[in-house]
Amino acid sequence: MKLAYFTVLATTLALAAPTSTPAAPASVDKLYVLDCGLGHAADQSRWSPGVNVGVPIELSDNCYLLHHPQGWFLWETGLPDAIAASPEGVKVENANGKFVLKRTKTLAAQLDQLGVKPADIKAMAVSHTHPDHIGNVELFPQTMLFVQKTEYEWPGTLGVPRFNPNHPVTKLEGDHDVFGDGSIVIISTPGHTPGHQSLLVRLPKTGAVVLSGDAVHFKDNWDNRRVPAFNTSKEQTLASMERIAEIEKKENAQFWINHDKPQSEAQKKSPEFYE
Repeated sequence: MKLAYFTVLATTLALAAPTSTPAAPASVDKLYVLDCGLGHAADQSRWSPGVNVGVPIELSDNCYLLHHPQGWFLWETGLPDAIAASPEGVKVENANGKFVLKRTKTLAAQLDQLGVKPADIKAMAVSHTHPDHIGNVELFPQTMLFVQKTEYEWPGTLGVPRFNPNHPVTKLEGDHDVFGDGSIVIISTPGHTPGHQSLLVRLPKTGAVVLSGDAVHFKDNWDNRRVPAFNTSKEQTLASMERIAEIEKKENAQFWINHDKPQSEAQKKSPEFYE
């Protein structure tokens, strides 16, 4: 009798239990590609030594806004918004060559179009501290900034700090899972600069995407493993490229090269998004 009772009880409980599979934990669900500038250079061999000497090149400059249930996350801030006030662009000449830098849209305007205020950005990160990536960091003075410790402490020109010392910062020493669920992971990829980092994003429909920063500047350099002469370490750069290739293979990931203009032009731009 006891056996029969427990058999009936187990059957009743089983019928009462939910039959659907539990929902997966909430994770990043939207990735917006933002136009954060354009660069024109007279000589692309600056990035590919000895190849295409004297051949001009145009480079895209993208930022990426990601929505997560815990808050908005911004990757890269692009060229300064102030450049948009000069329709013909701003001419720059230094030891590395001549450039024309342009912005046709400000980062602030693109966020406003989405109804996102600077104060809504919970966390942010930049791949490294070159001007075309940190141009608008201080649009978000209260937002936590994730940056590699070696990059943060890398001496700037004339010893000037690379970031506002008053800006909230988390100094990383390697990889970092931003929201703790594996959906947005900062990957340490040094070589272009001492503390360069890239970003792995796992989207529910699009799948995995690796955002390059400047681990590589355009597809031809990626395919041929070319390293710009001005990188701080050729050996680290090549090792970082191999690490990205391993992640790309393991995750079956897309590799989005920030400055590769043809690839950028083929991508959906904000207010469209990837999910």
